[in-house]
Amino acid sequence: MVFNFLRRGDPSLAPETALDKKASATGRVVAFGASGRVAWSPRDAGSLTRNGFLGNPVGFRSVKLVAEAAAALPLVCQDHERRFDQHPVLALISRPNDSAGRAEFLESVYGHLLLNGNAYLEAVFGGTDLPSELHVLRSDRISLVPGPDGWPVAYDYTVGGRSHRFDMRNATKPICHLKTFHPLDDHYGLSPMQAAAVALDVHGAASSWSKALLDNAARPSGAIVYRGVDGQGALSSDQYDRLVGEIEANHQGARNAGRPMLLEGGLDWKPMGFSPSDMEFQKTKEAAAREIAVAFGIPPMLLGIPGDATYANYQEANRAFYRLTVLPLAGKVLADISHWLKGFSGEDIEMKVDLDQIPALASERDQQWARVGAADFLSTAEKRRLLGLPPLVEEE
Repeated sequence: MVFNFLRRGDPSLAPETALDKKASATGRVVAFGASGRVAWSPRDAGSLTRNGFLGNPVGFRSVKLVAEAAAALPLVCQDHERRFDQHPVLALISRPNDSAGRAEFLESVYGHLLLNGNAYLEAVFGGTDLPSELHVLRSDRISLVPGPDGWPVAYDYTVGGRSHRFDMRNATKPICHLKTFHPLDDHYGLSPMQAAAVALDVHGAASSWSKALLDNAARPSGAIVYRGVDGQGALSSDQYDRLVGEIEANHQGARNAGRPMLLEGGLDWKPMGFSPSDMEFQKTKEAAAREIAVAFGIPPMLLGIPGDATYANYQEANRAFYRLTVLPLAGKVLADISHWLKGFSGEDIEMKVDLDQIPALASERDQQWARVGAADFLSTAEKRRLLGLPPLVEEE
């Protein structure tokens, strides 16, 4: 070919030696295939969602637990001066569009972040400063269009071969791109599902092995030994096919569990016990489940995974779950949405989580309020700042 000189290290371009002529053409293939290879599932967003969320109970529950907990957090809207009991931003978040309320909307946002590492919000303009509607777009359908400087200038939303482009070069941005931290990608985030992909494969393989064991009457396989009257130890092809057919029809599956086996002359059943590797499958499955939970930041105790003694009780594990996973995720998402909506109205407002109304943190907040309230050396304004409250109007 004309451009073959550009292909560095191509084995087809190396000069052929006498040893190459004498060696078998399949030698290098055999060398690679002799040790076997591990079969991993695809790592694209669609495959991870199907295998890790739709097809794995631990992954499904992990995503639902974090997304539902974050979506149910009580929210407050405030500026530098006061908190608002009623505000257009709160009204927009409470009913983003006609088909979804606040819980469904935020759960979808957090769910896409956990599954794909990216979440995209679309603003629908209705003639007012703020958008009239907000919609969550499917992450697998959006692609970022970088500009000459590398920053995004547009987003393409593609469905069934048809595409719509959102221009991001205007003052008001129609798309809010939320993403998690990814050290090797400038434009897209890294999902916990991708970090837990190996554990998901191991957990799925262990479940498939358990299912195969149940299909085989929930007992280890044995050996049928044939000894003919003349000492011959081989069955004819017809005898072998008939024996295999009878075993599959009468001695496999849950409906045949415990059914006695009737063997004709010359056949003897030699049962085999579970090997140590067979007995380790359940522990392997539990270890994989713990790794999945750790990737999502969930204490395994909350998912009912045995063998975890990190926390003394369920209440302590639940409090750590909110402090270390739910609140940081919600804080990041709400800060990004607040900054995005600020570009429409120009009003310097911020949505935050109301820590005083979270039942899991009630004991911590009671202790903090008591400790700050008893500090006589602090003024009222200083106490309010320590508790995350805006200053009172009369204090100015």
